[in-house]
Amino acid sequence: MRGFLLGLLVIAAMTVSVLAIRPGGFRRQLRLVARRFRIVLVLGGIFIFGSLVIRLAFKEGPVVDYGPGGLAAALAIAFLFVARDPIAGRG
Repeated sequence: MRGFLLGLLVIAAMTVSVLAIRPGGFRRQLRLVARRFRIVLVLGGIFIFGSLVIRLAFKEGPVVDYGPGGLAAALAIAFLFVARDPIAGRG
């Protein structure tokens, strides 16, 4: 139990130190983290809804097998484009 708590403390300390050394200051980095978290929540909801539609629309076959994986890959690629840091002059 002590090792687990120590690990959590180390992860928190590493997160703070990495955010602190990035350009723009700590508050800006926390805003960017919050923005990315909101994007992940939306994309997660899209994945759950899409997976539900796939399961209800197709009872068996390759779409049921590979559809959720393909949807997850497409959403991961979308995250890479949507969650980029905004342009320095804007926002």
